[in-house]
Amino acid sequence: MADPLIDDVRLPDGPRDFPSPVATTLHASPQTDEHPSEDDSERNRVQRIQAAALVILAAAAVLSLMYIAKLILVVILAAVLMAFVLAPVVDGLSNLRIPRSVGAFLAVSLLLVTVAIVSYLSYARALEFMSEVPEYKIRIQRIVNEIRQRAEQFEKTTETVLPPEPEDKNAITIRERNSLRNFISQNVSTFSETVLAVSFIPFLIYFMLSWQDHVRASSVMLFQMRNRNTAYVTLGLIAAMIRSFIVGNFVIGLFLSAASMAAFGVMGLPYFYFLGVISGFLSLIPYLGVVLAILPPVIVGLGYLTTATFILTCVIVVGLHLFAMNVLYPMVLGKRLQLNPLAVTLALLFWGWLWGAMGLILAVPLTGALKIICDNIDRLRPLGAWMGE
Repeated sequence: MADPLIDDVRLPDGPRDFPSPVATTLHASPQTDEHPSEDDSERNRVQRIQAAALVILAAAAVLSLMYIAKLILVVILAAVLMAFVLAPVVDGLSNLRIPRSVGAFLAVSLLLVTVAIVSYLSYARALEFMSEVPEYKIRIQRIVNEIRQRAEQFEKTTETVLPPEPEDKNAITIRERNSLRNFISQNVSTFSETVLAVSFIPFLIYFMLSWQDHVRASSVMLFQMRNRNTAYVTLGLIAAMIRSFIVGNFVIGLFLSAASMAAFGVMGLPYFYFLGVISGFLSLIPYLGVVLAILPPVIVGLGYLTTATFILTCVIVVGLHLFAMNVLYPMVLGKRLQLNPLAVTLALLFWGWLWGAMGLILAVPLTGALKIICDNIDRLRPLGAWMGE
């Protein structure tokens, strides 16, 4: 007996028009999501390639923009760092019921007065040093002559081993005459642009301080509702990290300055108090700091330093630099930054290549901020873990 569930359904007055749904279900070849077709696989592959290409193009565009607008970005970031330095002053004045706009004006005025005083004292010390330039010129000329004589002796020694190459009598040597006028005319445009950009820093600091609460709240409102709490916490962590970074560097710079002044004073170097401050704070610059910190005492100490005291000066500066980088930095800033040495080195290489000397100064806080952002975004947490200790 035939099963009516699988018989073909017939209309009352005619032949079969369509098969039974059950029969169709039983005889059709099944296609499930576990085995996607080749077209779907190809489509997914093309979409992944397109997404990767868009990411690469976006990264290239961002890098190009950061390189082209490096002067503007450096000025903005420098203003941000100075605003973080002055924020406690404005907060203290606000606790005294002084309007935030007035407190920001007083803080910026204090900064400008401090810069003016430091510049005046530095200029005065520079004039005293310039008055003694003739004596330094004689000493430098004597040292240069000794180096030249040794170089000539070395050249004569090498000529006995390697014969010199024959000179081309028909060759014409052209020497370009460089003058101060040519140097100024070639760099006046860059200098004027830099001065104009730097002149905006006090105004940026003032508005960042007076509109701090508004800017932070508006920045959080840029995100969707479910991400606003994360954005608020992330901005707070970045602010705390930058403030700790600045205060920590200032404390370490004071320690290095005091130690350098004491060492240079015992060695009898002129202007030891001035040289100690310059050498101490120059030593904070990553990688190049140790070289830059040696130059001031060595240049000013020409004629005063013997071979032994010259070596001792280099040893003292290098020793203080290593002590600061390997002991003081982890002790003061290690808990806030939590960056491994490889990440810091790569960051210094990248930002130094992109923005030069200012890139080296800003590399550590920028990398620390990037790590905090990665730690608070689920998809980027593996990158934050890689950058961490």
